[in-house]
Amino acid sequence: MDVLSDAVAAMRTGRPHSSRRDKYGPWGMRFEASSGAGFHVLLRGSAWLLPARGAPVELAPGDVVFLASGCGHGLASGLDVPLEEVRKKEDGTWPELPPDPVGSGPPTTVMLCGAYLLDRSRAHPLLTELPEVVHLPARVGTHRSLRAAVELLGAELTEPQPGSDTIVTSLLDTLLLYILRAWWLGESHGSGHPTGWAAALADPAVAAALRAIHGDPSRPWTVEELGARGGLSRAAFARRFAALVGAPPLAYLTWWRMTTAGRLLRTDDTPLRVIAQRAGYTSEFAFAKAFKREFGMAPGQYRRRTA
Repeated sequence: MDVLSDAVAAMRTGRPHSSRRDKYGPWGMRFEASSGAGFHVLLRGSAWLLPARGAPVELAPGDVVFLASGCGHGLASGLDVPLEEVRKKEDGTWPELPPDPVGSGPPTTVMLCGAYLLDRSRAHPLLTELPEVVHLPARVGTHRSLRAAVELLGAELTEPQPGSDTIVTSLLDTLLLYILRAWWLGESHGSGHPTGWAAALADPAVAAALRAIHGDPSRPWTVEELGARGGLSRAAFARRFAALVGAPPLAYLTWWRMTTAGRLLRTDDTPLRVIAQRAGYTSEFAFAKAFKREFGMAPGQYRRRTA
């Protein structure tokens, strides 16, 4: 798996959900803060996103907004429209809102809204570096794959067919990756010099090392081997990797191994021996010692606590 796919898989929990919302006349909604992440896609009409912090964002048809940190926000047809509170259900998902009273004509605004459930206990910096509001304006010729995913998702939500439940879930997973790809590629290829993980993904040597680590985390990588993947000497690679990723190569390798191990312990009953091998340890004892140093508890205790 590549770095972006891995980063998302490490945080995802439960099933994402989405709905189409047709609005008539003036309307406004306020969403409380969430531990997950949400998105809104404007298909028709106009709207304003009202973040808890920062200036309002005017949305046009085709615009995509991603709220990476689940910050509270409003969504309305105008800046002076009262907002109706929308609260999550007990299972952490957003409720299906009752349909607006149908007017004499077509809806003035049509949106796709959805949310992803995330575990932030081991959040990958690739996602935590995102701004609270990621706004991807619709521009001719840009983000074509993202637009195609939006169109397919909208069609399935508008006219459900046999298999739609599975198709919608898969499209939501796809949409999330396209949103993140569009943002990071935009940060890497935009004006000025990219920083943080945008710079790391744009740097050939560092990106090659990250792909190697994520492709085979159990391998006993050395800094020299990782540097060779990008054609750099050991010292030059170590400096560049630490500057862009924010941690030395082997420290990041250990962090990713433990993150992967924690996810396996949370999500299935894979034997500790197998998890230790996948994390690059030849013995359960050595793995348990490293895991406790990272998480503050033994693997078995962690599994029972997060079950």
